[in-house]
Amino acid sequence: MNILIKPIVTEKMTEQAEGLNRYGFVVKRDANKEQIKKAVEALYNVNVAAVNTMVYGGKNKSRYTKGGIISGRTNSFKKAVVTLAEGDAIDFYSNI
Repeated sequence: MNILIKPIVTEKMTEQAEGLNRYGFVVKRDANKEQIKKAVEALYNVNVAAVNTMVYGGKNKSRYTKGGIISGRTNSFKKAVVTLAEGDAIDFYSNI
């Protein structure tokens, strides 16, 4: 399966999880909304109401070092924001 790569645990996503019952995941680039929905439902035993996806392009970054300027690019990735049905929740910290 391996559709879901990792959950997104940031302040913004935690706030959305508490207030709007939405959770974020980094997913495979070729995954569609139906595959993401089935993967979340199978892995966490919840009912998914909606899935929104977005593709982030990498950014150009440069830093100044003793040897000169080093230029590079961050990775691009696909992000899915999953809205769960009323009464369902995902606890990312239960396995710690």
